[in-house]
Amino acid sequence: MARLITAVLTGLGYVLLIPLAPFAIRIVQEYERGVIFRLGRLQGARGPGLFIIIPIIERMVKVDLRTVTMDVPSQEAITRDNVTVKVNAVVYFQVLNPEDAVVKVVDHVRATFQISQTTLRSVLGQSDLDELLSERERINQRLQQIVDEQTEPWGVKVTVVEVKDVELPQGMQRAMARQAEAERERRAKVINADGEYQAAQRLADAGSIMSTQPASLQLRFLQTLSEVATERNSTIVFPVPIDLISSFMERGRPVAAVVSGGAAPALPEPPATGAP
Repeated sequence: MARLITAVLTGLGYVLLIPLAPFAIRIVQEYERGVIFRLGRLQGARGPGLFIIIPIIERMVKVDLRTVTMDVPSQEAITRDNVTVKVNAVVYFQVLNPEDAVVKVVDHVRATFQISQTTLRSVLGQSDLDELLSERERINQRLQQIVDEQTEPWGVKVTVVEVKDVELPQGMQRAMARQAEAERERRAKVINADGEYQAAQRLADAGSIMSTQPASLQLRFLQTLSEVATERNSTIVFPVPIDLISSFMERGRPVAAVVSGGAAPALPEPPATGAP
């Protein structure tokens, strides 16, 4: 039974091949399209699958619809502020209209490559160095828009244009390093001065509060003594202002003198001693 089925299929194969002998069989992959020309006239794009074309009369050109990644080599350009830089980029594009990609341009890959190079130099020449370093995203969008507008008539869609690396001269790199260092030093000095100002402001506020409450100054003095005695086991001499002990001295005076505001009674003078 199996031999019979094989013989039948083989016979049908020969039968099908005999009428198709004057024709050519072409296979187009899923990611491709075949652009058909008949006697030089465009017939359209076909695919994917198997097609039969008439030799000599018809011709098919395959076009790849997958996204193409293309490296743009390092380009030397002069920015708007007269700085020479070297920049390389990467371009992602794909064919949306295979008919235009075959009819309207000789080689759409090479044409996209050339327009990407010239656009990269043009955009860099219109930008400052600081803009090139700090606003990379905006420059990428501008490059993508310009290149896409140029390749749209060819049926090519440019999806992404990214600037990969910016190479600066050695002198410019050293100057930028010095500028960054000076900026860091300036910020450190400003922060230090701001801290000193805030500390002085707080000390002034604390002094004004302590001046209205003398007891707080005494408590602060005793707290300082306690902290020093806890941290260090050594003898420390503190000068004690008279203002701190004036209250204690007033408490030791006679009550009548303190109340009347008079002076304390004078002590009797010792008897004079001398020669008769």
